[in-house]
Amino acid sequence: MLIEIQNLYKIYNEGKESEVRALDGVSLQIDKGEFVAIVGQSGSGKSTMMNVLGCLDIPTYGEYHLDGTDIGSLSDKQLARIRNREIGFIFQGYNLIQELDALENVTLPLIYRGVSVFDREDMAMEALAKVGMDDRAHHRPSEMSGGQQQRVAIARAIATAPPIIMADEPTGALDSKTGKHVLEILRDLYRGGTTILLITHDDGIAATARRVVRLSDGKIISDKQQEVDWE
Repeated sequence: MLIEIQNLYKIYNEGKESEVRALDGVSLQIDKGEFVAIVGQSGSGKSTMMNVLGCLDIPTYGEYHLDGTDIGSLSDKQLARIRNREIGFIFQGYNLIQELDALENVTLPLIYRGVSVFDREDMAMEALAKVGMDDRAHHRPSEMSGGQQQRVAIARAIATAPPIIMADEPTGALDSKTGKHVLEILRDLYRGGTTILLITHDDGIAATARRVVRLSDGKIISDKQQEVDWE
């Protein structure tokens, strides 16, 4: 089992009148190689779920095991190492560094990983080529469209070949044609064996996943496999 959470809670302002249970006793298992959409409206808990599963935040209560490791027992430094080695993140806002060109942005996680200076550029260029952005390697974000920036962000996420990709509303800021292309890239990664977690409020986007986990008010209200027409 790649991801296993049991009776997970994330509570803000616990015990106060303003208490919010962003996650309210959630249990979930995800196997290696799955393509899972986590779906819900604003305030449903889906982004909190991604932050916890991505080791960006820690739960208030409950257990989380990632590939057999008890995440709750790890230090901040150990959590950072897991994020760098196990998970690639794609965000709606791209999160590129404006002062760096595409190649430099994609190289960053390789530096954090400790990849040698001799290998970094080749690996970054290979990631850019996979998303069709190798010809824009020396362009800064301000010189690219939103779709191009998102493809660079995907290249950055896959540069270290992480076993898990977590994508939070990756098409939210894009037009429908460009968004479709981004989803095609995610499908190709899934076909290659990468585990994909796609966070979205859009049922149309969720329809591209093999499994849909639906959240409402911090609880899982459905968890279903579905047929997709692109396989």
